[in-house]
Amino acid sequence: MTSALFGDDLLERPRRVVAPGAVHVPGWLRPEQQSWIADRFREWAAGPVPLRAASVRGHEMSVKTVCLGWHWQPYRYSREATDVNGARVLGFPDWLVRVGRLALAEAYGEGEQAERYTPDTALVNLYDDQARMGMHQDRDEASREPVVSLSIGDSCLFRFGNTETRSKPYEDLVLASGDLFVFGGPSRLAFHGVQKTFPGTAPPDCGIRSGRINITLRVTGIDDASTRTAGRGTP
Repeated sequence: MTSALFGDDLLERPRRVVAPGAVHVPGWLRPEQQSWIADRFREWAAGPVPLRAASVRGHEMSVKTVCLGWHWQPYRYSREATDVNGARVLGFPDWLVRVGRLALAEAYGEGEQAERYTPDTALVNLYDDQARMGMHQDRDEASREPVVSLSIGDSCLFRFGNTETRSKPYEDLVLASGDLFVFGGPSRLAFHGVQKTFPGTAPPDCGIRSGRINITLRVTGIDDASTRTAGRGTP
């Protein structure tokens, strides 16, 4: 990254390895890319499966989600949104596969892992200024390929922890619009969550006036003949 490409403001937010396998890349998406993806989000949220708040152990989440490729519901994936309206989930677009591969190349370096990375589901979350995400593991996938996270809109306080417990040690960091966060390898099952969002921090050219869009790309490791029900994770 250079100031010529990304602006002097990002010099205070350097790319860094937060934990083994967990990499934060500030400002990875350019404003025009963020705006274009925000437009796609509005298309996805229109259906056939609408944006909805999932219920976990009888409690409705404060975050609203729409899915691509596979529909996530606690604690399984399916092609049809049986917990919403029974409609088949939208397909996973090829351009998001390319984004996932570019993200892994950015985080881990170009090589076979990035070239073969083929995410088949995206959990797209919308946070308003009251939304939170408790500490959890992403373990509803049969695959343990890395998770790619993209942020657009308001900044949030993101907590990234360890693989054994929801409590310390963990680290709090700010994820801003355009940021990339990848976690895999030793950190693939690390507990993580969103402590709060910061209203009014969305850049004027990111495509969303308020709130935060978070896209997480994953490899489910399942096929149409089966769904995974043994996990205990949330997006």
